[in-house]
Amino acid sequence: QVHLAESGGGLVQPGGSLRLSCAASGFAFSRYPMSWYRQAPGKERELVARISSPKGSSTNYADSVTGRFTISRDNAKNTVYLQMNSLKPEDTAVYYCHARGLDSWGQGTQVTVSS
Repeated sequence: QVHLAESGGGLVQPGGSLRLSCAASGFAFSRYPMSWYRQAPGKERELVARISSPKGSSTNYADSVTGRFTISRDNAKNTVYLQMNSLKPEDTAVYYCHARGLDSWGQGTQVTVSS
């Protein structure tokens, strides 16, 4: 059974940083491209970043986070990360990880950027 567990969210001031983690289980993690999505209140879920498999040699980012966020993966730990720097209030959302091609989502982790 596919299981994705996001963690690392919290309340941070504008300009601050957070590192999100997503622990995966129940599938061959290294074989799957992984992505981070986010959903703000009243808005649709949007793609934030994606990373290729197996080594993560290719990454892509939404224009709104390019230069501030970095996605990475550790196949030995079945974990994908999202390093978020220079956070802005508009980054406030619930963040989810997702394995491309698998219809499963975790519970998400709340990120709130506010002074």
